[in-house]
Amino acid sequence: MQETVKAYEERMNKSLEVLLGEYASIRAGRANPHVLDKIKIDYYGTPTPIQQVGNVNVPEARMIVIQPWEKSLLKPIEKAIQASDLGINPTNDGSVIRLVFPELTEDRRKELAKDIKKKGDNAKVAVRNIRRDANDTFKKMEKSGEFSEDDRKLGEDKIQKITDKVIEKIDAAIEAKTKEIMTV
Repeated sequence: MQETVKAYEERMNKSLEVLLGEYASIRAGRANPHVLDKIKIDYYGTPTPIQQVGNVNVPEARMIVIQPWEKSLLKPIEKAIQASDLGINPTNDGSVIRLVFPELTEDRRKELAKDIKKKGDNAKVAVRNIRRDANDTFKKMEKSGEFSEDDRKLGEDKIQKITDKVIEKIDAAIEAKTKEIMTV
């Protein structure tokens, strides 16, 4: 039973990790190189993350500078950033690309806060679905004779405790990211 509980716990933690990864890509008015994580460019026929084809620096609070290792990559990087949902127009000076992040408006902050809550709620739903799957598995194991009724109840209790812990962490992440976004 321990392995079964562990497997479901790992799935729940994976949901939390995915959420934290999504939160890292939401910008909070200051430059964060993680906003580039999902943007890939065509590097000799292979979709490659920007961080693997050049240096990404944050020289100022609201600016990211990308210095590609090959000058020929300037245009593809610029096009990839423009095509992304980043909402920032890159400036290319022939050797580096600069991304200047504008100060977030109050409306944009509220919109981002709603998006953060929605993503958090989706993560909670995913965790609860995993809990339901685990409970179904325990019931099937009880029916097939692998588990006694006590084992099933013990397993369901353990899964519920894990679910509660992960949902607490999700709530904390929602609160922290919302606070970060709403701080001017």
